[in-house]
Amino acid sequence: MMRKGARNLITDVPGLLVGNAEDVRLKSGVTAVLCDPPATAAVQVLGGAPGTRETDLLAPHNTVQAVDAIVLSGGSAFGLDAASGVQAALREMGRGFAVGPHRVPIVPAAILFDLANGGDKDWGRYAPYRDLGYQAARAVSADFGTGSTGAGTGALTATFKGGLGSASTVLSNGITVGALVAVNAIGS
Repeated sequence: MMRKGARNLITDVPGLLVGNAEDVRLKSGVTAVLCDPPATAAVQVLGGAPGTRETDLLAPHNTVQAVDAIVLSGGSAFGLDAASGVQAALREMGRGFAVGPHRVPIVPAAILFDLANGGDKDWGRYAPYRDLGYQAARAVSADFGTGSTGAGTGALTATFKGGLGSASTVLSNGITVGALVAVNAIGS
């Protein structure tokens, strides 16, 4: 028998916290999942135009065995910079993969396309996603918003508003399984 987690959010999984940051003028945002302790992760990249960062290191034959955070962001390829902001926050916390005397926070990221949603994308030389990533990492909590927040802020589908969603379930053996998704589908 399965039942919903206490919050019915991915943060029902022990060690996970989620933070959101958004810019309403931009109509875009970032969601950061922080893992404490670092967590084993895997990825399957699908779609005709995927945008990812550091997902190749998740292959089982590579050196890194765990991630410090995972980032979902709007902004298309510009949004990949959100992982740099999350890395900065984690570095300030003393987190990361030890490389000699240095710590390198491991932060894979994936983006969605929300550039054509009517938001003000005239940001100047640098896109704001690094700062949004930093804000999201600093705002982590077990309770977080879903819908039009974080990475879901500017998400659209062909006929409906997209957004950020999460759920959890507790299996009969006591293991909690959680999910987090930013939906930005095309088609009806």
